[in-house]
Amino acid sequence: MTTISCPRCHQIVESQAINCPHCRTTLKAFGHPGIPLHRATGDEYLCDRCTYHADDTCNFPQRPYAKECTLYQNIAEYKLQQEQQHHNSSFGITFQGWVKRNQTWLLLLGLLLICLVIAVATS
Repeated sequence: MTTISCPRCHQIVESQAINCPHCRTTLKAFGHPGIPLHRATGDEYLCDRCTYHADDTCNFPQRPYAKECTLYQNIAEYKLQQEQQHHNSSFGITFQGWVKRNQTWLLLLGLLLICLVIAVATS
């Protein structure tokens, strides 16, 4: 059994693992079915546009001069996905999260309003 280091958490994992058992990062090792091999076109290197190179988590031996890589993730596409996910978070989901975080305060406010209504009604 050969081992490799996870590009995200740097823990030792089996070379045939598809996901890191520690941080759940998808490992895109060459030879796994369904995992594409990205190839650079022209004189450019993949590392120049790769998320893993930019955040310094890449441990690919050919870095920063990789012309082929299975780990490659385009920075521009990644940022666009992040923006879309941020934009797609609807008001309802945001409001539900706020309500969950502030349940205690909302309960106290509700009790205070009930007490105020009772006090006004009995006056």
